[in-house]
Amino acid sequence: MPIARSAQRLCAVLLAAVLSACASGGGRSPTAYSGGGPSYPGINCAPFARELSGIALYGDAATWWDQAAGRYTRTEHPVIGAALVFRREQRLPSGHVSVVSRILGARQIQVTQANWVPGELDLDQLVVDVSENNDWTEVRVWWPPVGSLGSHAYPAYGFIEPRERSTHEVIARVAPVAAQVSLSSSTGRPPPRARAMAGL
Repeated sequence: MPIARSAQRLCAVLLAAVLSACASGGGRSPTAYSGGGPSYPGINCAPFARELSGIALYGDAATWWDQAAGRYTRTEHPVIGAALVFRREQRLPSGHVSVVSRILGARQIQVTQANWVPGELDLDQLVVDVSENNDWTEVRVWWPPVGSLGSHAYPAYGFIEPRERSTHEVIARVAPVAAQVSLSSSTGRPPPRARAMAGL
């Protein structure tokens, strides 16, 4: 009985942490479980994705799609360096945004993202398109704590392309710098600068 209660408490803590995962920045997210990625307590997905991709959008992750209209190319086709924008839903009240790091096939990509596992930076995580029309409007995402795809399908808008094309090597090189910069960003709106700091 105590084991069952402990498991329930752990699930509640994980769910609460995930629900606060992708606000625009500033808040601290406890690392409830280590999925194996580098730990960055307080990291949020949107500031990190902005620094990693160079896409200068601000606010909660779910607002990026509308903000990108007329400023960036929005598409249903992944390209390396593009931001995959998740819609708001019960598990993601602020949405979520991750950056495409590899394209594995028509319906499989890898992303680099912050705070999917609370407080962590996760590199090259599998995302699978499970939408009926193969348009990336519904996806399943790798969940590092269990080492497999999560069972929940998340609604997504699609991809926002960066102004400059990228490569997996660039994403890997910039990611740790982007994590540090996103944590130290002021409350103002400085342009993304992680790539310059990484010497690119």
